[in-house]
Amino acid sequence: MDRVSQEARLRPRVGLISALGGVMLFAAAALQATGPQPKVNEVTVQLLVTSRRGALEVIGALINGLGLLGLAATLAFLFTAARARKPELSNATLITAVVGGVLAAVGGLAYGIVITIKAHEFATHGAQTYPQANALLGSPAVAILQYAGLLGSLLVAIAFVLVSLNAMRVGLLTKFVGYLGMAAAAASLLLIGSAPALLIEVFWLLAVAYLLSGRWPNGDPPAWRTGQAEPWPSGAELRAQRQGATAARGRGAAKPSPEPRREPVTAGAPSTRATTPKRKRKRRK
Repeated sequence: MDRVSQEARLRPRVGLISALGGVMLFAAAALQATGPQPKVNEVTVQLLVTSRRGALEVIGALINGLGLLGLAATLAFLFTAARARKPELSNATLITAVVGGVLAAVGGLAYGIVITIKAHEFATHGAQTYPQANALLGSPAVAILQYAGLLGSLLVAIAFVLVSLNAMRVGLLTKFVGYLGMAAAAASLLLIGSAPALLIEVFWLLAVAYLLSGRWPNGDPPAWRTGQAEPWPSGAELRAQRQGATAARGRGAAKPSPEPRREPVTAGAPSTRATTPKRKRKRRK
């Protein structure tokens, strides 16, 4: 089976995974916003509230982890397709996407479970003081899981940029989707955990799912059909094409239309109304 046929067979499945990943990331954020919420940014209050919403924390972490795995699978598929058209691409990007996605998903789920256990312990034992809360959150397990989640998020963001850029350069992603992916990666690093960063990421996943489904408004990018790199024209090339088309239209409009041919009047030819010169009539007084 050739590469184009194999990609055509896998595209609907990966598109479904991408769409589910976007929906799960959004659902996880929605779950985080439901239920009891701490009124103040104080560690003891946060632990008490987390203990009350423990089920939501664990379920949200699980759904978020599945969404991250869907993102990693989408990035891996796009990179594999881009490398088939540009073999010099390094496998490091693929490893970064897979390792980062797994690390962020597993680390986030494990952190959600551990922090829920710690919050329940804080709420049911001791005097619920700040030193007790600080001791519970300062354990090595919590710190390791926090750093693991941050490292996974960093690796996913790096893979996000590289995959979006290279897939756009070989013509697999439109410029809009490619630049949107790089913007989502930048937002996920600069605005960690914020709603705008999440919405851009979700929108990118849904846009990729729509493209992979074969329903993109202007049709599939040519690289999916040819199996070769089909770079998009640069801004300078587009301007040159427009100027050439404008100049061609101008030359066509400036070409004069031919005048009708007049037949010469020969001597002795019968006079007709068309060949007889008009005489000026005198005005009667």
